[in-house]
Amino acid sequence: MSGKDFGIWEGEKTIDLPQETEAGLYFIGRIHTPWKERKDCPKNARESEAVCTVEVDPRWREALKDVETCTHIVLLYWMDRSPRNLVLQVPGHLGIQRGTFALRSPARPNPIAMSVVKLLRVVGNRLSVVGLDCLDGTPLLDIKPYFASTDSVPEATVGWHKRKD
Repeated sequence: MSGKDFGIWEGEKTIDLPQETEAGLYFIGRIHTPWKERKDCPKNARESEAVCTVEVDPRWREALKDVETCTHIVLLYWMDRSPRNLVLQVPGHLGIQRGTFALRSPARPNPIAMSVVKLLRVVGNRLSVVGLDCLDGTPLLDIKPYFASTDSVPEATVGWHKRKD
Protein backbone atom coordinates (compact mmCIF):
# COMPACT_ATOMS: atom_id res chain seq x y z
CA MET A 1 0.00 0.00 0.00
CA SER A 2 1.41 3.37 -0.91
CA GLY A 3 1.40 6.36 1.39
CA LYS A 4 -1.19 7.98 -0.87
CA ASP A 5 -3.56 5.04 -0.37
CA PHE A 6 -3.12 5.27 3.39
CA GLY A 7 -3.87 8.98 3.32
CA ILE A 8 -0.75 10.95 4.25
CA TRP A 9 -2.01 14.17 5.80
CA GLU A 10 -0.59 17.67 5.81
CA GLY A 11 2.20 17.96 8.37
CA GLU A 12 3.22 14.32 8.14
CA LYS A 13 6.74 13.26 7.18
CA THR A 14 8.08 10.07 5.62
CA ILE A 15 11.60 8.64 5.36
CA ASP A 16 13.33 6.18 3.03
CA LEU A 17 13.19 2.65 4.41
CA PRO A 18 16.23 0.34 4.67
CA GLN A 19 16.76 -1.82 1.59
CA GLU A 20 16.60 -5.13 3.50
CA THR A 21 14.79 -6.51 6.51
CA GLU A 22 16.71 -8.09 9.38
CA ALA A 23 14.28 -10.67 10.74
CA GLY A 24 11.84 -13.27 9.58
CA LEU A 25 8.37 -13.82 11.02
CA TYR A 26 5.83 -16.60 10.86
CA PHE A 27 2.21 -15.57 10.58
CA ILE A 28 0.44 -18.09 12.81
CA GLY A 29 -3.04 -17.31 11.55
CA ARG A 30 -5.48 -14.61 10.42
CA ILE A 31 -7.88 -12.35 12.23
CA HIS A 32 -11.41 -12.02 10.88
CA THR A 33 -13.27 -8.81 11.69
CA PRO A 34 -16.24 -6.92 10.25
CA TRP A 35 -13.98 -4.12 8.94
CA LYS A 36 -12.92 -4.16 5.29
CA GLU A 37 -11.57 -0.59 5.05
CA ARG A 38 -9.43 1.57 7.33
CA LYS A 39 -12.16 4.20 7.71
CA ASP A 40 -14.48 1.57 9.21
CA CYS A 41 -12.08 0.35 11.94
CA PRO A 42 -12.53 1.59 15.47
CA LYS A 43 -9.95 4.20 16.51
CA ASN A 44 -8.85 1.83 19.25
CA ALA A 45 -9.72 -1.68 20.30
CA ARG A 46 -11.71 -0.64 23.39
CA GLU A 47 -14.28 1.14 21.20
CA SER A 48 -15.73 -2.05 19.77
CA GLU A 49 -17.90 -4.82 21.14
CA ALA A 50 -17.76 -6.72 17.83
CA VAL A 51 -17.11 -10.43 18.19
CA CYS A 52 -14.14 -11.30 15.98
CA THR A 53 -12.59 -14.64 15.06
CA VAL A 54 -8.93 -15.46 15.38
CA GLU A 55 -8.16 -18.40 13.11
CA VAL A 56 -4.91 -20.10 14.07
CA ASP A 57 -3.15 -22.12 11.39
CA PRO A 58 -3.88 -25.82 12.11
CA ARG A 59 -0.14 -26.58 12.55
CA TRP A 60 -0.21 -24.39 15.71
CA ARG A 61 -3.41 -25.87 17.16
CA GLU A 62 -1.60 -27.77 19.93
CA ALA A 63 -0.06 -24.48 21.07
CA LEU A 64 -3.59 -23.41 22.09
CA LYS A 65 -3.64 -25.99 24.93
CA ASP A 66 -5.05 -24.28 28.07
CA VAL A 67 -5.71 -20.95 26.31
CA GLU A 68 -9.41 -21.50 27.04
CA THR A 69 -8.62 -21.04 30.75
CA CYS A 70 -7.72 -17.37 30.12
CA THR A 71 -10.36 -14.67 30.38
CA HIS A 72 -8.16 -12.26 28.40
CA ILE A 73 -5.28 -12.74 26.00
CA VAL A 74 -2.82 -10.47 24.23
CA LEU A 75 -2.90 -10.65 20.44
CA LEU A 76 0.06 -9.37 18.44
CA TYR A 77 -0.72 -8.78 14.80
CA TRP A 78 0.84 -7.35 11.64
CA MET A 79 -0.92 -4.30 10.20
CA ASP A 80 0.05 -5.38 6.68
CA ARG A 81 -1.74 -2.56 4.88
CA SER A 82 -0.07 0.29 6.78
CA PRO A 83 2.78 2.48 5.53
CA ARG A 84 6.11 1.85 7.21
CA ASN A 85 7.92 5.09 6.42
CA LEU A 86 6.11 7.72 8.52
CA VAL A 87 8.17 9.42 11.23
CA LEU A 88 5.79 12.33 11.92
CA GLN A 89 2.03 11.82 11.86
CA VAL A 90 -1.08 13.94 12.26
CA PRO A 91 -3.86 11.68 13.56
CA GLY A 92 -7.19 12.80 12.11
CA HIS A 93 -8.99 12.72 15.45
CA LEU A 94 -6.26 14.85 17.09
CA GLY A 95 -5.10 17.11 14.26
CA ILE A 96 -1.71 17.65 15.95
CA GLN A 97 1.66 16.41 14.69
CA ARG A 98 3.29 13.71 16.82
CA GLY A 99 6.25 11.39 16.40
CA THR A 100 5.36 7.85 15.30
CA PHE A 101 6.79 6.35 18.51
CA ALA A 102 4.52 8.59 20.63
CA LEU A 103 1.40 7.17 18.93
CA ARG A 104 -0.44 3.86 18.73
CA SER A 105 -1.03 4.35 15.00
CA PRO A 106 -0.68 1.29 12.74
CA ALA A 107 1.71 3.30 10.52
CA ARG A 108 5.17 2.46 11.89
CA PRO A 109 8.49 0.93 10.74
CA ASN A 110 7.33 -2.51 11.89
CA PRO A 111 3.53 -2.38 11.90
CA ILE A 112 3.09 -4.62 14.92
CA ALA A 113 -0.12 -3.99 16.82
CA MET A 114 -1.36 -5.46 20.05
CA SER A 115 -4.68 -5.72 21.78
CA VAL A 116 -5.76 -7.19 25.05
CA VAL A 117 -8.93 -9.02 24.09
CA LYS A 118 -11.64 -10.79 26.03
CA LEU A 119 -11.64 -14.46 25.12
CA LEU A 120 -15.19 -15.74 24.70
CA ARG A 121 -14.51 -19.30 23.53
CA VAL A 122 -12.10 -21.62 21.77
CA VAL A 123 -13.38 -24.15 19.25
CA GLY A 124 -10.64 -26.15 17.58
CA ASN A 125 -8.25 -23.62 16.08
CA ARG A 126 -10.71 -20.70 16.26
CA LEU A 127 -10.91 -18.18 19.07
CA SER A 128 -13.87 -15.83 19.49
CA VAL A 129 -12.76 -12.54 21.01
CA VAL A 130 -13.92 -8.98 21.72
CA GLY A 131 -11.61 -5.98 21.64
CA LEU A 132 -9.96 -5.70 18.23
CA ASP A 133 -9.34 -2.78 15.89
CA CYS A 134 -7.87 -4.32 12.73
CA LEU A 135 -8.98 -5.03 9.19
CA ASP A 136 -10.42 -8.37 8.15
CA GLY A 137 -7.68 -10.80 7.17
CA THR A 138 -4.96 -9.19 9.31
CA PRO A 139 -2.04 -11.61 9.88
CA LEU A 140 -1.61 -12.92 13.43
CA LEU A 141 1.90 -12.91 14.94
CA ASP A 142 1.43 -14.28 18.44
CA ILE A 143 -0.95 -15.03 21.31
CA LYS A 144 0.01 -14.55 24.96
CA PRO A 145 -1.96 -14.82 28.19
CA TYR A 146 -2.81 -11.47 29.78
CA PHE A 147 -1.71 -11.30 33.42
CA ALA A 148 -3.40 -8.38 35.18
CA SER A 149 -0.87 -8.73 38.01
CA THR A 150 2.12 -8.02 35.74
CA ASP A 151 0.75 -6.49 32.52
CA SER A 152 -1.31 -3.67 34.06
CA VAL A 153 0.41 -0.44 35.12
CA PRO A 154 -2.43 1.79 36.39
CA GLU A 155 -0.17 4.77 37.15
CA ALA A 156 1.28 4.91 33.60
CA THR A 157 0.61 8.12 31.67
CA VAL A 158 1.17 9.56 28.21
CA GLY A 159 1.99 13.19 28.86
CA TRP A 160 0.72 14.68 25.60
CA HIS A 161 -2.54 12.73 25.87
CA LYS A 162 -3.06 13.86 29.43
CA ARG A 163 -2.66 17.51 28.32
CA LYS A 164 -5.23 17.02 25.51
CA ASP A 165 -3.40 19.53 23.24
